Amino acid sequence: RLPQESKKMQRSLLQSILRVRQPASIRTRPSSARCLNTSNCEQIPKDEHFNRSQMLQPTLSFKGEKKPFFDDFDWDWRIAAIFGLVAAPFVASELESRLKVVSALPEKAVQELQQILGERLSFDEGELEQHGKDQSWHETHAPAAVAYPASTEEVSKIVKVCAKYRIPVVPYGSGTSLEGHTMALAGGLCIDMSNMKKVIKLYEDDMDVVVQPGIGWQELNEYLAPHGFFFPMDPGPGASIGGMVGTSCSGTNAVRYGTMKQNVVNLTVVLPSGEIIKTAQRARKSSAGYDLTRLFIGSEGTLGLVTEATLKLQRIPAMSSVAVANFNSVEDASKCVIQIMQRGCQVGKVELLDSAMVQAVNIHANLSLPLKPHLFFEFSGNPKAVEEIIGIVKDLAKKHGGSDLAWTKTPEEKHNMWRARKEAFWAAGALKPGAEVWTTDVCVPISRLAECIRQTAEDLSQTFLPAPLVGHVGDGNFHLFVLLDPANEKELAEAKRINGRLVQRAIAMEGTCTGEHGIGFGKKDYLEKELGAGSVQLMRTIKHAIDPLGIMNPGKILPDSSHHHAHGRGNHHNSHHH
Repeated sequence: RLPQESKKMQRSLLQSILRVRQPASIRTRPSSARCLNTSNCEQIPKDEHFNRSQMLQPTLSFKGEKKPFFDDFDWDWRIAAIFGLVAAPFVASELESRLKVVSALPEKAVQELQQILGERLSFDEGELEQHGKDQSWHETHAPAAVAYPASTEEVSKIVKVCAKYRIPVVPYGSGTSLEGHTMALAGGLCIDMSNMKKVIKLYEDDMDVVVQPGIGWQELNEYLAPHGFFFPMDPGPGASIGGMVGTSCSGTNAVRYGTMKQNVVNLTVVLPSGEIIKTAQRARKSSAGYDLTRLFIGSEGTLGLVTEATLKLQRIPAMSSVAVANFNSVEDASKCVIQIMQRGCQVGKVELLDSAMVQAVNIHANLSLPLKPHLFFEFSGNPKAVEEIIGIVKDLAKKHGGSDLAWTKTPEEKHNMWRARKEAFWAAGALKPGAEVWTTDVCVPISRLAECIRQTAEDLSQTFLPAPLVGHVGDGNFHLFVLLDPANEKELAEAKRINGRLVQRAIAMEGTCTGEHGIGFGKKDYLEKELGAGSVQLMRTIKHAIDPLGIMNPGKILPDSSHHHAHGRGNHHNSHHH
């Protein structure tokens, strides 16, 4: 179907349709099918399996003169139609061959899924590649197909088909995860929740809201703002509620409002059998049976698929103000935060950036902060209470060698300051353009924070890799953004060393390898070291009881039972149970 309004696009479409590989050149697993993607029709893969001479080279005869088909001339719809018909068998043959190669789904399963979804079942290579990669440095693991359900009932039907044919199921929200949670390590079907983003019901009197999993936290807050509410969990920009439940996320507001575990009332979940359950009623507390809601929060899609969530809301504060202070060292800044928390000061947010992170943020957000470690504060709530807290924070900052608090003067300045912090992950790339980011996520008891950060800073002073530090230090959680080229063995080995030492340090301080990003497959090797063999075995027992076929997001969270390997390019080890 060629758009009549654009002759240029007509030509581009015809070029892309006819630019098809001969069957002999099809690889066992094509890395890209972009030759059928009009937006990338010139980006034909260049490899040993592809010979440009094998491209179809149709010609047209005009008054006895042969001219190449793609020569410039006034395009005519009759000509386009003729060559569409000529090309159709080649295109159909190519797509059929590629479908057989890409899809690991049984033919009967595909037919049953198509009956449920119609055109919302995709085998497009570009979509598969997109869904096999998250924001981490890990390599792509594409699914065989992507499903786009629109309701809990459709998800249930899809999962029943997958259980029937033992097809692996990988849930997908917005692709912002950082430990390979959405990668299809065993192929199978990716279930993308982007069509399920409704606000089902807002209960203003109860201060909670029922939503579908595909809605993002920012979209939700835009909806809630006119009603005077907001949802306080704020992980990376673009994150969806389903993924936030799956990883038990938190963000900059966690120091005041807690994590996802404290902000979800109940969940609707599709189990691996396709059965639909609701984990609790809408009451704010209950002692009725096992806490199923908290069981599924943080389970990363390994026990079931969340299709609805009831979330606790907060009133938008009467006032909020943002200030920054710089310090001579990250240890001094950390000690200041520890004492602020020990004094019981209810700050809205408190974030630490080391000097390398400040440099990156200055470049990314066009700021001019001094190149020293900084604390970003937000004070919110009742004006009188806020004024008292600000006074205490000023005194403690001065005690630890900090500068005077510098205040944002306008709403725009306040927005830009926090946006700079929220986009730190992308800002870090300015320190090593073209690099990928290995993100760490340790969290330690608040009393050990300064010591942990000081020892980490000593490690960073001896590495050749840029690794800016940023943290939600009010609850003991901080990240390194280690910038590396994973194909460079020296850089990969150094990134592993930095990450390994940091995780071991945190666990030795009674902390965790992940405060908010989750285990995925990137941190599987550390789970038993942190929790012990008995606790991990109990998790296996729960997993097997709920998902006896092992189809739900396989290869995530639990260490491999036969050998301690983790999936991913160079991530400690490299094993695949396909």
